[in-house]
Amino acid sequence: MDAVSERMKKGIEQGVFPGGVLLVQEARRTRFFEAFGVSDIGSGQPVKKNSLFDLASLTKPLATALAFAKLVAEGKVRTGQTLSSLINAFSRTDKAGVTVEQLLRHKSGLPAHRPYYEHLVFHPRREREKVLREFLAAEPLVNRPGKTCLYSDIGYMILAWIVEDVSGVRLDRYVENEIYKPLGIRDLFFADRFASRIDGGAFQKTHDRMVSTENCRWREKVLRGEVHDDNAWAVGGVAGHAGLFGSADAVLKLAEEILGALQERRTTVLDGRVIRKFAEKKGSFSHVAGFDTPSIAGSAAGKYASSSTVGHLGFTGTSFWIDPVSSVIVILLTNRVHPLRENNAIRFFRPQLHDLVMERVLGKTGKNIKDCK
Repeated sequence: MDAVSERMKKGIEQGVFPGGVLLVQEARRTRFFEAFGVSDIGSGQPVKKNSLFDLASLTKPLATALAFAKLVAEGKVRTGQTLSSLINAFSRTDKAGVTVEQLLRHKSGLPAHRPYYEHLVFHPRREREKVLREFLAAEPLVNRPGKTCLYSDIGYMILAWIVEDVSGVRLDRYVENEIYKPLGIRDLFFADRFASRIDGGAFQKTHDRMVSTENCRWREKVLRGEVHDDNAWAVGGVAGHAGLFGSADAVLKLAEEILGALQERRTTVLDGRVIRKFAEKKGSFSHVAGFDTPSIAGSAAGKYASSSTVGHLGFTGTSFWIDPVSSVIVILLTNRVHPLRENNAIRFFRPQLHDLVMERVLGKTGKNIKDCK
């Protein structure tokens, strides 16, 4: 795997990202796990294997979607239920008939993004969640539900609202208590900036492991230990579309549970039948419920990922891919937005790296790469 290590180092030299962690597992055996570069270009602090990254949109599959998988398995919600049947605020809107399934698969008809934070910051902290929900209920559809796939942060903000109403607890507490803790995962969490810091030293120890993201122009500082996404930040850092932080090893533990579910093996907290239903493709859309899948051409997962592969990308430079055919899990966590978000070189770097990883890993085990298509 020396070639893989050299490719990561080359990525740093070429300015793709200042630092990162790459973790590769195949057939439940770690094949590669190394840290590269720096977590902050100002201090020069090195990235370590246990460094904590802002996972950005990995929040969608690793928190929000899994929360729904758990609620569905427990019979507390059905994917066919409509918004009007779950939340009264939507009953007299154009979103009344939108289903949970459509929200999970980005087929709700909702727009991709709105800068709600520009208004939320002028409200007291305690009122922002209420104001955000008013915005969500009033947001008009831009497409007919079920007809078009449009990746939407807004849909996942609404899903987090449903999780809270159905479970009676906030999204971060639900996934921690129902999924992460039972799996022994400690390094997956939401950084709630409105929470009290009574633990003091413990929080500082965690903060020291955080990797810096953007030098935010309007917050006027380099972000570290607070969520990069502006809408999530405005409501305190806990949202359905972004806000999750974690280490590569923590992501791997959760990915192993997902892989077990996909391969019909015994799992600890996830219902395999529900996860496999979530992962089913419908039509020509690349998004399944909660996850992305490899596109036909130019996939970020590379050319060797099987059609059964699920994963996701995060805006900050994070990604994971789980291939149930080859039993390979690839987790790439970087700080590509540090210090500026305009750096898009990772779009070309990711597929090349994944191709190299699969060639080295599958080649060394004597498998025919073509069989994994």
